Amino acid sequence: MERVNDFIQSIVGIVWGWPELMPLMVVILLGAGIFITFRLRFIQLFKTGHAIKVITGKYDNPNDDGDINHFQALSAALSATVGIGNIAGVATAIYYGGPGALFWMWITAVFGMALKYAEATLAVRFRKINPDGSASGGPMYYIEKGLGPAWKPLAIAFAAFAVISSMGTGNSIQAFTCADQILSEFKLALPADSGLLATISFLGIKVELVRLLTGVFLATLVALVILGGIKRIGAVAARLAPFMAVFYVVSALFILLIHAEHIFPTFGIIFTEAFNPRAELVGFAGGGFLLFLNTVVWGVKRGLFSNEAGQGSAPIAHAAAKTNEPAREGAVAMIGPLVDTLIICSLTGLVIISTGTYEVIVDGARLNGSPLTALAFKTGLSPIFPWGDKIITIAVFLFALSTAISWSYYGDRSAEYLFGSKAILPYKILYVTAHFIGAIVSLEIVWGFGDIALGLMAVPNLIALVALSGKVINTTNDYFAREKEWKVFK
Repeated sequence: MERVNDFIQSIVGIVWGWPELMPLMVVILLGAGIFITFRLRFIQLFKTGHAIKVITGKYDNPNDDGDINHFQALSAALSATVGIGNIAGVATAIYYGGPGALFWMWITAVFGMALKYAEATLAVRFRKINPDGSASGGPMYYIEKGLGPAWKPLAIAFAAFAVISSMGTGNSIQAFTCADQILSEFKLALPADSGLLATISFLGIKVELVRLLTGVFLATLVALVILGGIKRIGAVAARLAPFMAVFYVVSALFILLIHAEHIFPTFGIIFTEAFNPRAELVGFAGGGFLLFLNTVVWGVKRGLFSNEAGQGSAPIAHAAAKTNEPAREGAVAMIGPLVDTLIICSLTGLVIISTGTYEVIVDGARLNGSPLTALAFKTGLSPIFPWGDKIITIAVFLFALSTAISWSYYGDRSAEYLFGSKAILPYKILYVTAHFIGAIVSLEIVWGFGDIALGLMAVPNLIALVALSGKVINTTNDYFAREKEWKVFK
């Protein structure tokens, strides 16, 4: 397993660029976001109000093409993005990049809103309506249809990377973090010699029995939902996503209210260390500029993992929306990074930093991932009750489950594009298997695999977004020029 981890980490370095090298993925992502933002004249700042009206169902026409309404499409996309990245991902960014990494997550989200708008607009404009009335769309379709048949190899590359990424980003990472958090709860509740905590060998992997059983349980739940297709996924997501988001946000806001006097100093720490991180905190050996790059890379990397802007995953869900106005669904999509990163991730980071838990040493080392967030919530709520960490356990379970369910749809649409409808069932079986495996392997392997797939998936999509930006602008101008003609249904 150590050799596997070393190999994966070397590929991560190639895809993302170690701080000693030029972080090309950071440049590409931020560059594309800035380019689209200026071409769309900062649409994320001026059309948010319209997006909210669309989400509330004001323009929902039940006779339009598509499978699910605007709210369900956003819920499905948010279910995939509001996940472990909001809990463990933020903690990991702060662990490796320092508090300043949160600032670069914000930057990624602001420009990411424009990328999400462009992605969803193109996804609806170039989607395919199948004979049964269902919709198939996403980057592979707008690359092939929008740029022409000569670009199909790029579309195939995206779909292949999307299938791989679905196994890591939206699946095995979710399973690992959930299993890891549940294991920590059992370690607190049971004696060290308990049978459930015993380490066994399974397929050559040493794993605690409770982690193995958790993997089986989680994989079973995911299988029960994803075999029902997008309508069941949309229905589950529409109920689960709002509940879990409100539950987590209210808990975090309560902590910040208790520690209100630390909020402004926390922002000071974030802004200062965004450009001047402390070497002793991030544990990175290098000069000032390399430290700065390290912080930027971790902020952008975890920002992308959290909101998926530019990655090309969310437009697959938004392509299923019941609408004949591509720009309308684009407006809905750009709310995703706002909710996911600017609100939920920010709350996680503020709780971690304001409670000071990111500097706490436990058993000779600082905590990382969901255990760090759990400690922050436990510390933050300790003046009221001592079970704040249990909130994270519940949130991890809900977030991981909803993300894995939604990401399965992204993968099966990509598999269908590559091999036809006959590939969907085998893909789902492989997906459930990967979910189980993710629960029992190491953190470094799971996150490394996810980071590789994440970067590889984003490149073809970002190329297409820049090349098709003119079509996005034309679609946008045409839509808003017909504002007086919009039919209201609610």
